[in-house]
Amino acid sequence: MLRVSNYNGIEFVGVYAVANDSLALLPRDADDRFEEDVLNALKVKCSRGTIASTNLIGSLVAMNSYGAAITYFASEEEAGVFSDLNVVRLDDRLNACGNNILVNDRGCLVNPELKDRSLKVLEEVFNVEVLKGTVAGQNTVGSVCKVTNKGLICHPASSEEDLRMLRDIFKCEPRITTLNYGSPYVGASIIANSKGGVVGSMSTPIEQGRVEEALDIMD
Repeated sequence: MLRVSNYNGIEFVGVYAVANDSLALLPRDADDRFEEDVLNALKVKCSRGTIASTNLIGSLVAMNSYGAAITYFASEEEAGVFSDLNVVRLDDRLNACGNNILVNDRGCLVNPELKDRSLKVLEEVFNVEVLKGTVAGQNTVGSVCKVTNKGLICHPASSEEDLRMLRDIFKCEPRITTLNYGSPYVGASIIANSKGGVVGSMSTPIEQGRVEEALDIMD
């Protein structure tokens, strides 16, 4: 199922929330309508919290079914919401994990400027191979793409080489699109898992249709 929503009037919902196939984490001040949209679309348990005392949860957390990588500045208490997963507070200059990491249960692509030692840590946390790369010339692969275990959407300027790389890493078919009425930052504009997705409220019907097809979440 795909829902159209916003976080307190902000359409870039992927900046403020994150989910895998069993859990979604939302800001404490998210309204009940937003939580209801996430619950209905993603069919997960919803928790409320902060990461590094901010509401930028989607930008600071990356996770799959095995583990979660969160910014080093998150507290132990904040990390506790991921107690059923392997968890790491990533000690790297580039520790906005949601922006810099793209991961599902088959593979992981990260900002090429991450330290090599960080890749080894992430492989243990996510239980997948971790590779460095860019998409559409962008280092922040988590903000310009969104992947689940069923599909992948990416920046509209992604090259054929980018698409081949994404297909090889994540073992699903990548599709290019925009969200929020033309934004190429599709990762920042969606919360998604294998069961459904929530896209920003500015997303057009054509964009919504592309996401439903790409992520295989047709109603």
